[in-house]
Amino acid sequence: MTRAVPLAADVHPTPPQTDREKAFLKSRARSVRGIVLVSSVLAISNGILLVAQYWLLATALSDIVLHQAGLADISQRLAAILGLILLRVALTWAAEIAAVDAGARVKRVVRQEFAAHLAALGPVRLAGEAPGTVASAMVEGIEAIEPYYTRFLPAMILVTWLPLAVLAAIVVEDRMAALIMVVTAPLIPLFMILIGKGAERMNQRQWAQLARMGGRFLDAVQNLVVLKWFNASRAEISLVARASEDYRQATMAVLRVAFLSSLALEFFATVGVALVAVAVGFRLLWGEIDFARGLFVLLVVPEFYLPLRNLGAQYHARMEAVGAIGAVVELLERPVPPHSVGGAAVPELGAPPEMAFAGVSLTYPDGRAGLNAVSFHLAAGRITALVGPSGAGKSSVASLLLGFVPPTQGEILINGSPLRDWDLSVWRQHIAWVPQRPHLFRGSIADNIRLGAAAADDAAVLRAAQAVGADDFIAALPNGYQQEVGERGAQLSGGQIRLVALARAALRDAKLLILDEPTANLDAVSETAVINAIQRLAVDRTVLLIAHRPEAVRLADVIVILADGRTGMPA
Repeated sequence: MTRAVPLAADVHPTPPQTDREKAFLKSRARSVRGIVLVSSVLAISNGILLVAQYWLLATALSDIVLHQAGLADISQRLAAILGLILLRVALTWAAEIAAVDAGARVKRVVRQEFAAHLAALGPVRLAGEAPGTVASAMVEGIEAIEPYYTRFLPAMILVTWLPLAVLAAIVVEDRMAALIMVVTAPLIPLFMILIGKGAERMNQRQWAQLARMGGRFLDAVQNLVVLKWFNASRAEISLVARASEDYRQATMAVLRVAFLSSLALEFFATVGVALVAVAVGFRLLWGEIDFARGLFVLLVVPEFYLPLRNLGAQYHARMEAVGAIGAVVELLERPVPPHSVGGAAVPELGAPPEMAFAGVSLTYPDGRAGLNAVSFHLAAGRITALVGPSGAGKSSVASLLLGFVPPTQGEILINGSPLRDWDLSVWRQHIAWVPQRPHLFRGSIADNIRLGAAAADDAAVLRAAQAVGADDFIAALPNGYQQEVGERGAQLSGGQIRLVALARAALRDAKLLILDEPTANLDAVSETAVINAIQRLAVDRTVLLIAHRPEAVRLADVIVILADGRTGMPA
């Protein structure tokens, strides 16, 4: 039976540490504390106005039933009730607007923080993460925290003050009813806490399953060609279906607990209201309370339990937020490379830099050895080829120069100045990088060339393409430079993708050019075109050329050999 090769998404995310997620949600609440407070005050004011509305309604009905009052006798109270209703509608609308604004602000801030942290971590520290898991955290995970700020936090404040205001109004009218309410009310939050302990774990499992399903599905789509080659697509479909079923079961388990808790909360609230109604009914029968007071108590009692019931319902929003934000918090807590936050700014490079690796060693965060006391020199304005077998450490050299990781030992010198003293964002402005597999984003060819110089005009884009010999094939396309290409350069050949990437580097006009296997997997014609482009692009630049192919190595002025993370004898 054919089996699909396990992909990165099959790694089960570690269940989050709940206290860590709670602390994260609370810390982000500080930025919208004022808005949440405004929303809560408006909701509390709404509740107090409702108490006044019920008092007017109770006295009006009492006068009609017991004193045969006419419309003229209660017209002022009816007008006041109408005014209170309209005012409450306005307060409800304003409270909702404030709450939604709070949630939207937190989501925007967290997404910006998350995206900035991912960029600071870089590809090396994110290499073990399934793209689907990260995408799920960025989209669904952050989206799921909104109800925590729009619903749960206002409900927390509301349940603290509104029941007290209602209770104060009832104590004045009926102490017996108030006593019953005080005794029965704690049952609701008590049961909510008891159920919540188990529900939090279920929410964590649910979001872990969602991340696994999203990662599995994204991996399947991205590797569809591989699956077809090995006739493993049906087996992969079954794995995606299994992940979907696991998520369905986790979701249904959470929903079962949610419905059970809602049933219990409604039951306790109903019992409390019923006990008050029985007490009021008997006291009305015995003449211990008048009709207006009894009716007012019966109308207001449900409003005493309503904030408690609402908090119970919104407690699930809190649990979902705690479960959903786990992957985000885990990534945010990963330390960034020490020099990626920037050091002292160094003056701009006016000429191709001279560079040196002086006893540089690199051990990756996961413990892998990259380089071991490597020393070599990159002459200014010349092409240095870095050659060696796979695993020799060539990509580690590129990662160090690009600032993805800092050296464990030794120094990288730029014109005699340690790289660690540079502001990383300033340093990267002087680098043009063409990786082994250049990535083209969905959009026009012109937009892809502009990636490193967003402000460049069409004339600059044209000159960059002409400089590397990409203009001929681009001009032959139906829409020229505005031709839309799919993600990863779909609709273009491998050689054309490399030429677009080289045009991107030419437009950037950086003094250091890093080329990682620029001619790998190309046919003879495409390889010749790329080599000619490199020769034109290397003029007045310091070039590090990582290469295997002899044709590319022949471009070099100096060759540095790497083996097992060490430098060999230069050729």
